[in-house]
Amino acid sequence: MLAGAALPSHLDCCGGLSNLDYSKVARWEHKTRVLSRACGSPSTACYCLGAVILLLNFIRSHCFMEALRSQPKLEGLDCLSVYYAGLAVLGIGFLFVISSFLALGFIGTFLGDYFGILKEEKVTSFPFNVMDNPMYWGSTACYLGWSIMHVSPAGILLTAVVAVSYMIAILYEGPFTEEIYQQKQKATKNK
Repeated sequence: MLAGAALPSHLDCCGGLSNLDYSKVARWEHKTRVLSRACGSPSTACYCLGAVILLLNFIRSHCFMEALRSQPKLEGLDCLSVYYAGLAVLGIGFLFVISSFLALGFIGTFLGDYFGILKEEKVTSFPFNVMDNPMYWGSTACYLGWSIMHVSPAGILLTAVVAVSYMIAILYEGPFTEEIYQQKQKATKNK
């Protein structure tokens, strides 16, 4: 391919790998089913995407922790009560992340609906009966808890970046997921 030549539209799902956005990958998959065909099935493709997302999440968390360790602390707040407050926030975050994962399963957590693998009905058990998007907000609470435990202003700032990223993702994912399930409902009614 010549330098500067555009990729075919079915290959350019996210503006190139440097701009990888998993909601765009998932929407692209929902529209084309290229990953499902390449992997042999929708569930295999979903597991592969989930593995990539998990790997990148581990890298993000490692980089986050390195930033906490290498940046200045708020020494005046470096005490046991602040540490325990951060630990409590971290614990609540883990509770929401783990319980969300258990309620959704691996495929439900990692965009299975975009691969055409739909739940029979919307999950309404804990933690979804407490808040919308508990996986995102639980993850944000984990980062906030680590930041508080390390009394790190840089961590607080990075947590805000994570929160804004999740808010943007929710703006795109929420309506699209609703649309997928509305299509399923219509298809079920027409049978």
